[in-house]
Amino acid sequence: MDINNIKNRYFIQLAFKGTRYHGWQLQPNAKTVQEELNHALSTVLKEDIETVGAGRTDAGVHARFYVAHFDSVREDLARDDKFIYQLNGLLPDDIAVHVLTPVPHTAHARFDALSRTYEYVITTQKDPFSLEFAYFYQNNLDVPLMNRACRILKHYRDFTSFSKVNTDVKTFHCNIMDARWTQEDHRYTFSIKADRFLRNMVRAIVGTLLDVGQQKTNLEAFRQIIETRDRSAAGRSVPAHGLFLVDIKYPAHIM
Repeated sequence: MDINNIKNRYFIQLAFKGTRYHGWQLQPNAKTVQEELNHALSTVLKEDIETVGAGRTDAGVHARFYVAHFDSVREDLARDDKFIYQLNGLLPDDIAVHVLTPVPHTAHARFDALSRTYEYVITTQKDPFSLEFAYFYQNNLDVPLMNRACRILKHYRDFTSFSKVNTDVKTFHCNIMDARWTQEDHRYTFSIKADRFLRNMVRAIVGTLLDVGQQKTNLEAFRQIIETRDRSAAGRSVPAHGLFLVDIKYPAHIM
């Protein structure tokens, strides 16, 4: 048996500021987080490393919590105190690795994820220190009404109306486990948890809920938007810079 062919699998937890990147996933002629992480890991480990992420993120979207997996001939990485330090030293300042966890060889960062949680942040007060992390929106919003619309979301499974039209997914079905708005002074935060998300889904839902919050769209019309399964019926997509991936849940035997 060639020991160099034995691979050990790891989950790596990281955070990134998405402003400079065209999302997580590798793309030709575009800077991505996956490209930066692959390069840093390959350099430190002195082997070709290809990471697999928990899912795509749109260009400009941030992640406070993201998970990827990779395989390495090294079996002691989780015990190597210098590894994460070296990795962060190579990565750009807008990407940070926090935790490395050995996992079963069959564990998969994308397919084993039970749920993902996103937050979208809106501020109604102009703030130069949150320009890259919150959408400045000057209209008053009816939060109780928007939360009534959020409860409607959980009654549906097909979210074609909130997906990009040209996408290669096999199904537009998602199980939304929780969705709600909270308000603290001039800051509004939308949180949504689901087993999976379609491309542009959260930003399209937020844009539509803002129409509800301004009472431009009533609750019956909101239901009809979902049921038409037509992206053109829903509201506009809000800017990417207010969106954060904040959590991913896995079975207990993985992490």
